[in-house]
Amino acid sequence: MKISHIWFDIGYTLLRMKREVTYCQALKTFGEDISVETLEREFHWVDKLFMREYPGVFLKGRGVYMPWFLGVLNYRLGIALDVAEVDKCWEQIQMSTEDYWIPFDNVHAVLMELKERALRMGVISNWDHSARGLLERHGLIGYFDHCIISAEVGIDKPDPAIFNLAMQKAEAVPQECIYVGDNYYDDAVGSHKVGMQALILNRFGTLGVEEINDAPIIQNLAQIKDHI
Repeated sequence: MKISHIWFDIGYTLLRMKREVTYCQALKTFGEDISVETLEREFHWVDKLFMREYPGVFLKGRGVYMPWFLGVLNYRLGIALDVAEVDKCWEQIQMSTEDYWIPFDNVHAVLMELKERALRMGVISNWDHSARGLLERHGLIGYFDHCIISAEVGIDKPDPAIFNLAMQKAEAVPQECIYVGDNYYDDAVGSHKVGMQALILNRFGTLGVEEINDAPIIQNLAQIKDHI
């Protein structure tokens, strides 16, 4: 059946944080000089570890998961610092950083091309009430016919109910939908439960997702067109 609807996650699918640059700055205040490129790979690897082993933890408060997350990250970086002190410094840098969440470089071009192909698009995301404002600020909201945000509907991925709600609002059937996200355990597991196809966006190839065998992995958002 022909694909008519493409649904997107937000974080690390459409938008990314300036976390590596800001964490690099924080580490330098403690005398540690780690390259941004190294931090990008290590943040990615720890992201995937937490997604796989501790599902749902990123929906908890920062104080619940961040010291834990940074402890693993710093161990892999080979540095031993007081995690609480590092996180306090890092959070201050984050708060003073303009537009901490920004689109990936090719997001606008890819969404424009898909829209020109008469594909309907939407968002299904685990996010708080800032989601719409964030998408609007970066000029993305206009690409989407529907935005299903967990904080607004009271349902989190991978609960199939959030995917069913999205299809109900779009008057779509699962066989005509593809879901694109970076978290296999929220995105593919949830969308598969309702019969949607899923693409996992993993910009480092199979790094951190070596166990995945039932969802295609793409390294660039532009590769969506190879699957529709």
